[in-house]
Amino acid sequence: MEVLSEGKGELIGWHDPDEARSWVKNNKSRELKNKLMAAKEAVELFVHDGDYIASGGFGHVRVSMAIIYEIIRQKKKNLAMAGKTAVHDLDVLIGSGCVNKVEPAYSFGHELRGLSPAGKRMVESGECKILAEISNAGYQWRFLAGMMGLSFIPSRTLLGTDTLKYSSFKTVKDPYTGNPIVLIPAAYPDCAFIHVHRCDVYGNAQIDAIAVEDFELARCARRLIITTEEIVDNDVIRDEPWRTVIPFFCVDAVVEVPYGSHPCEMPGLYFYDEEHISEWLGMAKTNDGVQTYLQKYVFGVAGFEEYLDLCGGIKKINYLKRREALREPMIAPWRK
Repeated sequence: MEVLSEGKGELIGWHDPDEARSWVKNNKSRELKNKLMAAKEAVELFVHDGDYIASGGFGHVRVSMAIIYEIIRQKKKNLAMAGKTAVHDLDVLIGSGCVNKVEPAYSFGHELRGLSPAGKRMVESGECKILAEISNAGYQWRFLAGMMGLSFIPSRTLLGTDTLKYSSFKTVKDPYTGNPIVLIPAAYPDCAFIHVHRCDVYGNAQIDAIAVEDFELARCARRLIITTEEIVDNDVIRDEPWRTVIPFFCVDAVVEVPYGSHPCEMPGLYFYDEEHISEWLGMAKTNDGVQTYLQKYVFGVAGFEEYLDLCGGIKKINYLKRREALREPMIAPWRK
């Protein structure tokens, strides 16, 4: 196949598909066993310095913040991250010094809230390196190729754009039409973490909202940590099996953590904590502010429950639940 051009970006997370299949065969069990554990244990076991990681959800929606905070608490280093709609999670991980390499698609912006101050500052200073550029569709297909056990997916995406020049993709001559076509390389994250609405102890997970890339991500990641709002009996899963987006054999750890996406949204359950996100954005404007935030909300607490108490506890949670259910005006009556 004739290669017409290659992007300047650094390829990360790629493996020979046969090697990837062999790794799964030798390291992933299909035994129906209890995988329930604490966030601390899951991160200790499955997130290692230098890993290429990926976070589920989309932007500020259905993000596994309990695992993000635990990665920071354990001071993991030299992590590379898939910036596939990674926003608040990525910003906190870069600000903490845990992530120092990124392949961004949708990153470094808190949507209507503004740019990510910590991530922006550390990229500009060179403390965090942009490995390559990509699009959301590009990441969907990187994960799809990994899920399918292929080395690449052909697509027309990014043709004619400058983003293609800074990607890790190749443009080749289509052997059927003779026209240019892009080859998007597979991605196999070392560890991914996805927050779901419910899960059984084996890892059968259900999501009551759009799955975005999580269907593919769950199946291409080498290790997968599921955090869940609640643990349910396997009979509940079996009653409606079509709702199970992620099957048990993809999962390495199950962590029960109610409100585990806070301060991000969990569709149908609770809304964004705009007050807390605003606090982070304000403090993250300086390195000292980042350290003050982390000391208060990550290192200064024993775990996620204590963190939630600091953020307003049950009064705040109840307000966010009402906010999600009723779409009330953006006020904070819980403070009264």
